[in-house]
Amino acid sequence: MPARATVREIAAETGVSIATVSRVLNQQGNVAPQTRELVERAVERLGVRAPSPRGGSPKPVGGAVYVRCPYLLTDYFGLIVSSIAETLDRHDRQLVLNAGEATQHDAVLAKLPGQRDLAGGILILPPESGDELIQLRARRFSFVVVDPRTPLPRDIAAVSAAHFAGARQVTSHLVRLGHTRIGVIGGPSEWLASDARLGGHAAALADAGILPDPALVRPIQPTTDHGYRAAAELLDLPERPTALVAFNDKAAVGALQAAADRGLAVPDDLSVAGFDDIDVSRATTPRLTTVRQPLQEMGRMAVSLLIRLLNHHEVEALHVELATELVVRDSTGPARRPA
Repeated sequence: MPARATVREIAAETGVSIATVSRVLNQQGNVAPQTRELVERAVERLGVRAPSPRGGSPKPVGGAVYVRCPYLLTDYFGLIVSSIAETLDRHDRQLVLNAGEATQHDAVLAKLPGQRDLAGGILILPPESGDELIQLRARRFSFVVVDPRTPLPRDIAAVSAAHFAGARQVTSHLVRLGHTRIGVIGGPSEWLASDARLGGHAAALADAGILPDPALVRPIQPTTDHGYRAAAELLDLPERPTALVAFNDKAAVGALQAAADRGLAVPDDLSVAGFDDIDVSRATTPRLTTVRQPLQEMGRMAVSLLIRLLNHHEVEALHVELATELVVRDSTGPARRPA
């Protein structure tokens, strides 16, 4: 790649003043929308070194925060969005919310840098490709990704839970109970969290000298219905697993129903564990063993990172991984010995 352009070279390329280029790069006002777009396109095409501030530190970027959560705001996503809203309010920042499954295919990212009233954004499990996120970053729009779907470059701020460690914890718990044949109801194969959790599961098995069996893994969309179907497939195998680990609590609820339909008692005949620790995990019979994700803290941390970026504070760790916690309840127990 060619060397990144200077502010002076961007000014020459676009035919605008150096001062105007600097205002665009620092997300300041007093720039006509068409001029701003012209400069941003040149920056995206050529790249530019960040300008050195003169006469002191650059001013904080004012404006509202755009929060994109293209999913139903149920217990999982609702907890994250609520914590983001509460934390932004403490920082006197307005929230512009884009939510709901109908918005998943809206091409909204390319429009964000041109909106003067927006300071930055928080993107929750964004469906957009990694390339689109990189392009948004290249246009000097500050944003933080919560629970990224795909691997991100180190210069894009991201907050997630410790998926690998959480999966390792719950599988280690089952191994200690004597389970060696453990079925995995995994998440979508293209999700970063799915890979991390499968890795954690495999690591826990390896610790006990057990080889993972691909025949015991079912990637699904993380819903109750899909969890039911995946559990049914696993429980109908000639040699069924003695335990099931689900990608989330909703899929685990489906697994409990599949076990009940086959006359299997949980945890006497089958252990079942989930992930997330949402309200439903405490409403099942038996109550679910699960891995608690710090959903509200993820939202608060995303706001904290974004505010620091908007205030031009130095941020040493742009990728933050928050600890998970194994919560042992009634749905897991010792493996039944063969008759």
